[in-house]
Amino acid sequence: MSYGNQPRRRGFRVQILIGLAIAGFALVRYFASLDVNPVTGERQFVAMSPQQELALGQQSAPEMAREMGGVVPPNDPRAAMVRQVGRKLVESSKAKDSPWQFQFHLLADPKTINAFALPGGQIFITMGLYSRLENEAQLAGVLGHEIGHVINRHSAEHMAKGQLGQMLATAAGVAASDENSSGRNAQMAAMVVNQMLQMKYSRGDESESDAYGLVAMVDAGYDPSQMLGVMRILAEASQGNRQPEFLASHPHPESRIQQIEAWLKKNYPQGVPSNLTDGGSLNT
Repeated sequence: MSYGNQPRRRGFRVQILIGLAIAGFALVRYFASLDVNPVTGERQFVAMSPQQELALGQQSAPEMAREMGGVVPPNDPRAAMVRQVGRKLVESSKAKDSPWQFQFHLLADPKTINAFALPGGQIFITMGLYSRLENEAQLAGVLGHEIGHVINRHSAEHMAKGQLGQMLATAAGVAASDENSSGRNAQMAAMVVNQMLQMKYSRGDESESDAYGLVAMVDAGYDPSQMLGVMRILAEASQGNRQPEFLASHPHPESRIQQIEAWLKKNYPQGVPSNLTDGGSLNT
């Protein structure tokens, strides 16, 4: 009989029970976050209310702008164009009746090619991307995509999933911990798995926002095929500086081009109607 190992086994059992308790709490907390999207009607697990999203976005906007070279002055015609097209997209779509307050900003950063949205409706596009766009329709496609992130509450979803993943990783580490550091290894493995899952969700979000942006373009009178030009701009900008798509938060532009072409073929098999236009060249 080996009595010497019993305290260690009891301790190990306690660690498992604590780990299970943490995991159980994490799951209960996550499933309690179920909410109905006030615009799409979709049932989602989210970490914030619409009012909290709005407050967080407004609070974070100034700092985000500072990190990207600051905001182009409102009287600049390019900044005015961003606001004009953004408002047109909101007023002609279901975003108009959302609880979020949309504001559109042009950032002065001339090198970074990017656009992004904060929770609650703060939407940004860099000068680096704006200066490469050819017409209003392409700008509408970019801004419509970002509106899609807000409407679909992707940030709030990611926060909920991220909180769940972190707590489950902690639970795995506690349950497997011993003097040989196996708990630390288990926690690190769980964190890697969680990160991979989050990247998968991000790619899904991008495709969902692309689809929303195309519909928003049409509702505002813009030619949705102009979004193909945006993807080609992104493809050119990303050459030589990419990682494999399964490790990227965004689908490769080539993949998004295929999805957009499939959407166009499904919705406009006879070609895009002539009443949908590119809106004309951007002010420069």
